Amino acid sequence: MARAIQLSIENVRTGRGGPFGAVVAKGGKIIAEGVNCVTATNDPTAHAEIIAIREACRKLGAFELDGCEIYTSCEPCPMCLGAIYWTRPDRVYFGNTAADAADAGFDDSLIYSEIQQPHSQRKIPMVPMMREEALEGFRTWKKQINKVPY
Repeated sequence: MARAIQLSIENVRTGRGGPFGAVVAKGGKIIAEGVNCVTATNDPTAHAEIIAIREACRKLGAFELDGCEIYTSCEPCPMCLGAIYWTRPDRVYFGNTAADAADAGFDDSLIYSEIQQPHSQRKIPMVPMMREEALEGFRTWKKQINKVPY
């Protein structure tokens, strides 16, 4: 956790991005690190956890983080939380809370409340279309014999 916090502070001091750092560890050793690079790369998905997860998966040659732990300087946002659940680490440790992040100007509460809204009532309306045609992708997946489930 100390390394994740150190990364978050260094990231702000160097002017590269927001105050977020994350590490992925396996067997007590750090295998990947990440810092927030959203503004440096113009990539809204370049959160510290996402960067660290991508690097860890690349190094391990796997899309899951079995046997790994994630240490992050702040409670993960909804996007990072989704990525964490998809990668299935053993545990996640975090420093700052979502409330601390909101107090610093990083408020995710809108996203959490939007998820609860019907599609048509969200601030960015979500409009279903061509469902029958889209279902063909799932039908094909279900029939595929040599698929890699995840």
